[in-house]
Amino acid sequence: MYSSSRRRLTAVALSTVVAVTGAACSSGSGSADAKGSDSGTYTVWDPYPQFAKGSDWVKLLDACGAEAGVKIKRTGYDTSDLANKALLAAQQDNSADVLIVDNPVVSTLAEAGVLTSTEDNRLDTSKADPNLLAAGQSDGKTYGTPIGANTLALYYNKKVLKEAGVDIASVKDWKSLTAALAKVKAAGKKGITFSAIGTEEGTFQFLPWFWGAGAELTALDSAQAASALSLWKDWLKEGYAPNSVINNTQTTSWQEFAGGDYAFAENGTWQLANAKKAGFEYGVLPIPGADGGSAAAPTGGEFVTLPTQGDTGRYATSQKLATCLTSSQNLYDTDTTLSYVAPTSEVQAKQVEANAELKPWVAAVKAAKGRTSDDLGTTYPKISEQLWKAVQSALSGAKSPEDALASAQAAVK
Repeated sequence: MYSSSRRRLTAVALSTVVAVTGAACSSGSGSADAKGSDSGTYTVWDPYPQFAKGSDWVKLLDACGAEAGVKIKRTGYDTSDLANKALLAAQQDNSADVLIVDNPVVSTLAEAGVLTSTEDNRLDTSKADPNLLAAGQSDGKTYGTPIGANTLALYYNKKVLKEAGVDIASVKDWKSLTAALAKVKAAGKKGITFSAIGTEEGTFQFLPWFWGAGAELTALDSAQAASALSLWKDWLKEGYAPNSVINNTQTTSWQEFAGGDYAFAENGTWQLANAKKAGFEYGVLPIPGADGGSAAAPTGGEFVTLPTQGDTGRYATSQKLATCLTSSQNLYDTDTTLSYVAPTSEVQAKQVEANAELKPWVAAVKAAKGRTSDDLGTTYPKISEQLWKAVQSALSGAKSPEDALASAQAAVK
């Protein structure tokens, strides 16, 4: 049922991992040998180094281990460091038993032969929302199950909009959003801030507008793609967005919004705690599509996966651990801790019932899309790099949106 063979893990795989991590994830460091000291100890690697021994997360891991009759040896790594260590450990047949990894990296690890598929490991993914599950699919197979998701939406400052005479209910598409920005500028305030930096973060923030225009990552030079990039360029030209967006990370963009003068900021679920500390009333609006409705925003968040093991006798217990971590009650507790939206409708409803502020975020996650979906897999990082370069080129004035995207598509080919 399981294959113990692996494809050669190359420097290309390592560079792919580095390229796609960091857009919507945590940071920190750690170290550990993958295998436990005996067969009664199972290893878990995760990208949550902020949770130390004694935290609710670690208590959950230990509880799932106890339920499966084993001890847990857990290590929290920085997101990009974790993916690289997973590749290196697989070369030595020293993989963790359970690996929780950033969703864009799943296809890279799968194609490198590091992960078992759900067809083989019998993980139940039937309750997971299909759009979230797609981020862990490659060549028709699914590798793991989502533990939670974050995504992007528009935060807005209620006071700024009120003073500008903008009714947030009127903002339904790009035309009405741009009209709102014009009113805000006329009232002496600032319009919208976002991150257009020349990294994966820039692509991550551009994708809702790109997809919201109806563009596809396989055709960067489409008219729909050009309309999305023209939208951003026009906002800068009209002074609705600051030139600083070219260098903004998602953190510096948030700091601009937190100053209190901006009407809107594109940012993620992970800023909810900071929003409550900002000192002004705010709301959240799913990013609108060009002609209305909610645009697909990219999903952040992790997958619980089971790496390939030389000792196939470990799989049954590993599956029990993964199943425990993704049970409905444990998903609710974990996603509350991580400020994530749960990957199942059942738990999402429970989250909204407990916290009504999550309602727009659930809507955004329902419309969200994995960056490696559409079977892009390991070609996504190359596409993304050319896309952020096109955004930089157009916003800086070096090229027109059409020429910048044509160059990007040619480079991908």
